[in-house]
Amino acid sequence: MRIKILFVFLVASLVCQAQYSFSGFINPDQWENSVYLSIVEDYRKMSGVYAEQIIAKTTADETGYFEFKGNMLDNENRIYRIHVDKCSDIQQDFNHFNGHCSDSEELLFIAKNTDTLKLPFSFGNQVFCAIESNNPKANAFVKIDSLKNDMRFAYGEFRSEANRKLNNKKWFKALQSYGEALNEPIAELYIYSYLSDRSSDLHNYYVEDLKNNSYYDGLKTRLKTSYPKASYTKQYTNELEADRYMLTASAGKTGLHWSIYLYAILAISFILNAILLYQMWKRKQSKTRDLKNKLSKQEQIVLEYLLDDKTNKDIAEALFLSVSTVKTHTNNIYKKLNVQSRSDAKSLFIK
Repeated sequence: MRIKILFVFLVASLVCQAQYSFSGFINPDQWENSVYLSIVEDYRKMSGVYAEQIIAKTTADETGYFEFKGNMLDNENRIYRIHVDKCSDIQQDFNHFNGHCSDSEELLFIAKNTDTLKLPFSFGNQVFCAIESNNPKANAFVKIDSLKNDMRFAYGEFRSEANRKLNNKKWFKALQSYGEALNEPIAELYIYSYLSDRSSDLHNYYVEDLKNNSYYDGLKTRLKTSYPKASYTKQYTNELEADRYMLTASAGKTGLHWSIYLYAILAISFILNAILLYQMWKRKQSKTRDLKNKLSKQEQIVLEYLLDDKTNKDIAEALFLSVSTVKTHTNNIYKKLNVQSRSDAKSLFIK
């Protein structure tokens, strides 16, 4: 009997140890009493509130205390978020569909299924500013955010283009080195997503850095070693390959000899000129045809001799006509073409 009791006790203790507990306080006078727990599987969606990431909801009591507990989380470290806001249940899906909620407070942290996490009030009853956990990696994001705040202060000291460029170069390396020193690859992803963001001023430094810095391959190795099955690893690997492919394609385009562009321009110019000349020729042919259609058959034949600079006598002999008849045809041609002389008539046609 004693053995059975001891066995049950051991099993119960193991089950208890396998549970997580995330607890803390919010200010009930400032926030709604609903508190949400999310799992972040896409490191491009770390900042913000996304309805599809929410995995649990709890209600804070009258003192503001809340707790999430259970045993459904991963046994490896993952990225989680706790957030509160002032949206009602009806408004929530509408306000959070794009990840933006200006009236919310959130905290990112690293945890696994066996972790205990406490979020006490900080100075001035501020929420989500301090973390107490048995997982030493839990507060990695808080440390990174603190460093980013120092960076923002450095940028704001002098609001000039020169100061901004100097700080871009300095803080890019500082953030990257700090992330590596944390010895936690998924915390490095928080920094990587910030530095490689296409909307950030730091993106140009990322593109140049990616060309020669072995850091990115090192991060990929660290992710595959620590988290071979996590979604973060596959996402990072795919993004890295895509960015490097774009760099290679861009280098190939800029590496083309200038003469290729020159030949291309010349070819296009030749084609356009040929098209223009052809259109001009077609218009001239159409005009010539319209003018000749004004004349009778006999007058058209006389016109051909006139364009060949034949004299009236030559035309009369060739057509077995009298000279006076040729003159009559010639005058009719001038009248119908609205010209005064042979030279005027010749200017209307191209031989």
